[in-house]
Amino acid sequence: MPAGNTHGDAELAARLGAGPGRRGRAAAAATVCRDGQVLASVGAGLDADFELGSVSKGITGLLYADAVARGELDPATTLGELLPLGACEAARVTAGALSTHSSGLPRLARPAQPFRRTLGLWLHSTNPYGESLGRLLAQARTVKLSAPRPRYSNLGYQLLGHAVASAAGLQYPDLVRDRLAGPLGLGSLYAPAGPGRLRPEAGIGRSRTGKPREPWTGEALAPAGGLRASVRDMARLMAAVLGGSAPGISALDPVAGFAGGARIGAAWVTLDVKGRRITWHNGATGGFRTWVGFDRSAGTGVAVMSASSLPVDRYGFTLLQELSAACR
Repeated sequence: MPAGNTHGDAELAARLGAGPGRRGRAAAAATVCRDGQVLASVGAGLDADFELGSVSKGITGLLYADAVARGELDPATTLGELLPLGACEAARVTAGALSTHSSGLPRLARPAQPFRRTLGLWLHSTNPYGESLGRLLAQARTVKLSAPRPRYSNLGYQLLGHAVASAAGLQYPDLVRDRLAGPLGLGSLYAPAGPGRLRPEAGIGRSRTGKPREPWTGEALAPAGGLRASVRDMARLMAAVLGGSAPGISALDPVAGFAGGARIGAAWVTLDVKGRRITWHNGATGGFRTWVGFDRSAGTGVAVMSASSLPVDRYGFTLLQELSAACR
């Protein structure tokens, strides 16, 4: 993604250039309200796809809520009913507990050679999360549960996504395509199993110092952090959520307490920010940062995406606050 070029709305592109797109980093943003959509990018085209990181959990939350509505599973369904986990502790965990990060599962499964993987990321920019589904399940069989309480778990959402796919008789990438990307016309929303499966428009992520990072792809990772999409398609997805045509939008409805006084639905976190109730999720990979948020009472949404490990959360919250004020 060459630096320097801008696309879309000039004012929003200028703000990107002074924020997430500074120092030549590629970045994109979209705002959605009842007056329409505004898109902009710097250093990349509007159809370039970015790693969504943990915003993938928000999409898995939509797919989970949709599967519940279809009657394919319910919050009491256990992982052991849907995945070949045997009699391990993780098999007893319910889908509902996974969806609200209250299952007792740790943040991550313990992979082979964890120090070597971390060292590889920082020294050589390699992907530390490229496991197959089979390897993920093998790791899950060795996990010990802690007391159920709010505890953010990548492992939990990896297993939830693959369990939802199993309930539908599909693989997770096909679940995304058939239930969400296809019906909503989101051609750039996908879960690449490896670097060779990236779209030609796929962006290259970079560290804070500008060093290129290997893409974070992998079969196991996809439901919790391995999805990619363009800013154009993120705008379409936000519009569908706000308009009520997206599947599984009940995922945004908070049903349980979470950290810091926030509440959580199926991955999506809701909290009060300067008098506005904001529902949001962010994401981070080795070379990308993302933020997606909604002010549902105002009918507004914002997505911010950066091909750099520099944070974008504050930018996203500020942009959504301004948009909601303007759209009253």
